[in-house]
Amino acid sequence: MKRRAFITLLGGAAAAWPLAGRAQQAGSTTRIGLLWPGDAPPVSPRMESFRQGLRALGFVDGQNIAIELRYAQGGPQRLPELAAELVRLKVDVIFASGDLAPKVAQQATETIPIVTISDDILGAGDPAGTPPGSPSFPRNSARKDWRY
Repeated sequence: MKRRAFITLLGGAAAAWPLAGRAQQAGSTTRIGLLWPGDAPPVSPRMESFRQGLRALGFVDGQNIAIELRYAQGGPQRLPELAAELVRLKVDVIFASGDLAPKVAQQATETIPIVTISDDILGAGDPAGTPPGSPSFPRNSARKDWRY
């Protein structure tokens, strides 16, 4: 269980990392899209670890960030529809878990950064070759806008 908590914390940090510059704007709320491949929402310890990782970086759900959770209730065939919904909501970043969700998210947008995390930390990765847990920058994003 410690490994999963660490991976979740790492994912939370990676999700918040590219948002640091944006979140410093007074009064702004950063929207994180969470694309979950399971047919039920992530269980409490996993979500709490995610929120703790964000809090450690100064991001508090309901204060300066909003988490838009979408999960594949009804099966993974719903992931493209859910990813498209997050794009329509104009989230600032998409956090996609598992092996399929990051690929679906990448097909849904070329402008929203995607952060991937997988239990298969060595074998997974997004189609562009970015290691899991690393920010995946869209082809046409201006990297100067992302401060680390």
